[in-house]
Amino acid sequence: MQLPRPGCYRRPMSPLARLWRYARPYRSQILLGSLFSFLNKAFDLAPPLLIGVAVDIVVQREASWLAQLGVTDLMAQLWVLAGATILIWGLESLSEYVFQLYWRNLAQEVQHALRLDTYAHVQGLELAYFEDRTTGGLMAVLNDDVNQLERFLDVGANDLIQVATTVVIVGAIFFALAPSVAWLAFLPVPVVIWGSFRFQRRIAPRYADVRERVGDLSAQLANNLSGITTIKSFTAETREAERVRRESDRYRASNRRAIRLSAAFVPLIRMAIAAGFIATLVLGGSLALSGTLAVGAYSVLVFMTQRLLWPLTTLGQTFDLYQRAMASSKRIFNLLDTQPTMRDGLSPLPLGAVRGELRLENVSFAYRGGGEVLRGLSLTLRAGQTTAIVGATGAGKSTLIKLLLRFYDPQSGRVTLDGHDLRTLKRHDLRRAIGYVSQDVFLFHGTVYDNIAYGDPDASREAVIRAAKVAEAHDFITALPFGYDTIVGERGQKLSGGQRQRISIARAVLKDPPILILDEATSAVDNETEVAIQRSVARLAEDRTVVLIAHRLSTVRHAHCIFVLSDGRLAEAGTHEALLARGGLYAGLWQVQTGERAETPISAD
Repeated sequence: MQLPRPGCYRRPMSPLARLWRYARPYRSQILLGSLFSFLNKAFDLAPPLLIGVAVDIVVQREASWLAQLGVTDLMAQLWVLAGATILIWGLESLSEYVFQLYWRNLAQEVQHALRLDTYAHVQGLELAYFEDRTTGGLMAVLNDDVNQLERFLDVGANDLIQVATTVVIVGAIFFALAPSVAWLAFLPVPVVIWGSFRFQRRIAPRYADVRERVGDLSAQLANNLSGITTIKSFTAETREAERVRRESDRYRASNRRAIRLSAAFVPLIRMAIAAGFIATLVLGGSLALSGTLAVGAYSVLVFMTQRLLWPLTTLGQTFDLYQRAMASSKRIFNLLDTQPTMRDGLSPLPLGAVRGELRLENVSFAYRGGGEVLRGLSLTLRAGQTTAIVGATGAGKSTLIKLLLRFYDPQSGRVTLDGHDLRTLKRHDLRRAIGYVSQDVFLFHGTVYDNIAYGDPDASREAVIRAAKVAEAHDFITALPFGYDTIVGERGQKLSGGQRQRISIARAVLKDPPILILDEATSAVDNETEVAIQRSVARLAEDRTVVLIAHRLSTVRHAHCIFVLSDGRLAEAGTHEALLARGGLYAGLWQVQTGERAETPISAD
């Protein structure tokens, strides 16, 4: 089914109107679900009529309503009534089964489509968006808020239809049987409707606050679970439990404010309903005693008054579900309305046409709310060569990599690939041409095989194993309990840092990109693993552009060219030997790392 594109609606539209547009592909299901909800309530209202017919048979006997239809025998009348009862109850049960199928499946369909579209939209936002928000907060929108909508479609939509059906059918019966009494039974209805709308307006901001608080709580929980190792190592369990308690208290207090108002609705409405019921009971009874109203009709009126008015008490719960759903829908649509500030390029980049020359031309860049990280930086990374970028912490090395991958755009200057400004290229094509091995290796929960095959899901098992061998990961993988089918745990926590790094390299090898970027690939490994990774990089460097970001200068000494950054500017450039001979910043860093001049100060930003 073709769904509306995320973010294509105008802001003034209400969440309910947007949901209706969003559910356009499912309108036939909505109509059928509404039809069977109506039929179910119609059959549900029939038993009071049957009770009235039964009373009529007992009181009027051969002059009863059924006798006037031609069924004069009293036992035959009772059997006809029994047959009608079985038929009506059967149809009521069948219609309930069908409307639940439609509404509950509709809830699942809309929830599924909305979650996928929202997630796809979020994936299209630039990296800066995620750096300003918490994972837990986004999870609350993508999961909990979407589930609130499901709860309303599961129950609330059907309740609204059935309340409306009750008012229409019971009203028709009342005015047909006793017009003089009917208006009394309907007296509470305007009060209930007015009270419901007043309740809706007052409860809406309270539930909006509840949704915000649950987002904050989810963010705190997600943050703590991600950092559980740090929490334990600093014996901070009590402190973090207190933080969670504070967020949970805020959530609880916000819910209390909503509950205080929500809980008052039904008792107040019940008193209005009691007035209507008493009026029907007394006035209808006086008409029956005077002989103006048949006893069977009076029985129907008494039962129907209760069936008319009592369901109105559920409006409070229905509006409660509705306001929760609307508060959540508003958050979801606000997220869908968030537009990326970085536009995708239009020019395709055929993988086979990539030579791999990268160039920064007078590039300056600053993160939002921060100072400049790169200042008028210009350098060229030659195609088919290994280029290293080194410098002290904060020199701008990792930022440079983010610009090459177009996670960000520079504020001034430009970054090019084979002469093409990255902003003009399709991001998908650009990133397909680059293999990236991050300093902070991320492995997905799954098997070793799955994590390597992430580089090319269509690759054969033989290709995956070849990639592992190139990355010198095959030996340790085969030594694991289940080899390539060993579960690595969340973020690869069951593996060592060096093992995770080599799996990450194998993943990049399998991708077989013309450009390979390794960001501090040996920063957290021992000397033996570093040597293994260096051998892997040497194999990978053949016929491709390799960019190495490193603190350990021993890993870059064989690069064709080394750029030394300092305070966001290019300080030095050349080969390892040439930079040592120059005796500048690089030489000082080298001497400190090799222990030749331990007191040498290191320039820092």
